[in-house]
Amino acid sequence: MSMAKYEAVVIFSVKNGEDKIPALVEKFKALIEANGSLDSVNEWGKRRLAYPINYENEGYYALYTFEAEPEFPAEFERIVNITDDAIRTLVVKVEHNTEVNDKAAETEEAAAEASETE
Repeated sequence: MSMAKYEAVVIFSVKNGEDKIPALVEKFKALIEANGSLDSVNEWGKRRLAYPINYENEGYYALYTFEAEPEFPAEFERIVNITDDAIRTLVVKVEHNTEVNDKAAETEEAAAEASETE
């Protein structure tokens, strides 16, 4: 099987203190690196939740961008769900839409040609 690109957002609980969060972010970073290749970790920090989750109004958001085999995202979600201080996760496959990219390239080329003829 071939590797695919994924993005995962994990929301960590802040009710037990924010001092545990760096270790949790690192734990999932290491998990991804052991099962694929990590592109980036973007920590959005502490934010207000859109609605209360488990009676909590705030959470610490982290976005992981990675490549992995198709079986790994389900395992990643399973591990996040059994982690006490993780309150939500969402993993999505990043599709590379060549049709949109080709159209954007054509538009840029047409704009460049138009500016050259002026």
